[in-house]
Amino acid sequence: MNSSLQIGICGLGTVGYGSYTVLVENAKEIARRAGCDLVVSHIGTRRIKAHQEVGEVRVSQDVFAVADDPDIDIVLELIGGEELAKELVLKAISNGKHVVTANKALIAVHGNEIFAAAKKNNVVVAYEAAVAGGIPIIKAIREGLAANQLQWLAGIINGTGNFILTEMQEKGSEFSAVLKQAQELGYAEADPSFDVEGIDAAHKLTILASIAFGIPLQFDKAYTEGIGDITIEDIHYSEELGYRIKHLGIARQSEQGIELRVHPTLVSKDKLIASVNGVMNAVMVQGNAVGSTMYYGPGAGALPTASAVIADVIDVARVFNCPESSVPALGFQTDSLSDKPVLPITEIESGYYLRISAQDKAGVLADITEILGDFGINIEAVIQKEPHHHDTDQVLSVIILTHEIKEAVMNEAIVKIEELDAVGGKVSRIRMDKL
Repeated sequence: MNSSLQIGICGLGTVGYGSYTVLVENAKEIARRAGCDLVVSHIGTRRIKAHQEVGEVRVSQDVFAVADDPDIDIVLELIGGEELAKELVLKAISNGKHVVTANKALIAVHGNEIFAAAKKNNVVVAYEAAVAGGIPIIKAIREGLAANQLQWLAGIINGTGNFILTEMQEKGSEFSAVLKQAQELGYAEADPSFDVEGIDAAHKLTILASIAFGIPLQFDKAYTEGIGDITIEDIHYSEELGYRIKHLGIARQSEQGIELRVHPTLVSKDKLIASVNGVMNAVMVQGNAVGSTMYYGPGAGALPTASAVIADVIDVARVFNCPESSVPALGFQTDSLSDKPVLPITEIESGYYLRISAQDKAGVLADITEILGDFGINIEAVIQKEPHHHDTDQVLSVIILTHEIKEAVMNEAIVKIEELDAVGGKVSRIRMDKL
């Protein structure tokens, strides 16, 4: 048994310094769990900030010096980004070092190559912190639910988007105003596209789907749709109908294939996940043995994310002392991964919320419902709002909830509705999911 293992930290930003802090402050408890002392002996960072205290630890400006340090046993990749991080991780692996990362883009896009290299070099790449921050969702799915055939999972896995939708719902503010507020509070970047367009969530969903269903990582096949077109009217009408709008990542497997999609979703208010607000994250998982489970907590932040990083470090330390205890990277044996296809969004079936602006003329609603009927689309509920003046016409909003129908069929029906003379502009469409 090793008396101590040497840790190298690459990147001393929010998560990097948080991880260093947790390792130092909780050193005794961590050693009891790991079976040995975990000592930070090398840090790679461009500069040490004024508030950061790292004692006598060796510091290099070149992160590759950490990956090449012969004394380092475990490398923590916490620099972010894709290409440099990929190069760093592959270098560490080729040097026979175990790797812990919090980098969801790295795993979602390059994970297949990285895990293959790790297996070839007989090392572990751990990535719990890459999804949902401090929530141990990777371990829950990969290990805790390993006895189940998992049927679907759905999650609020981007705190920025959830904060924006919560503020819109609770305060009646428009999207642009809340986005500016999120940037001022530090929840959103100057370029918020990764968060509000669903790319960040799609990275995380790609990872979750792989460990849930035993498929290779396939980020390029994930469907993403952002929240920028959601209006206050949509939020109010949804609430009136008993639903809330959440920006969900949904993965579901069927005989036809795998659904892998991120988009605004109407969720019934009686579902627990509908009440997850602010910057918090939550993931629901449905298994054939356990039924439905939900995991809730902070999806970001220095110490919550560091909690997940160091949990992985402890797992790697246990592998040092008991090599046969290693868990496969994606939870399934490499030669058992499924080739089940990821379905295009046009093939998925969903209920729909439609908001249609139409002139206040006799027969308009009948024309709309006739088109839906012609396409075999059943209606669950209809709201027709009082008309309001729009230039010279009286314009009313028609809100329709439909039963489940294939998206390709709904697309055709929407085209026909938009061709009606009395309908103005595009039909607003939000998918529904009964979870």
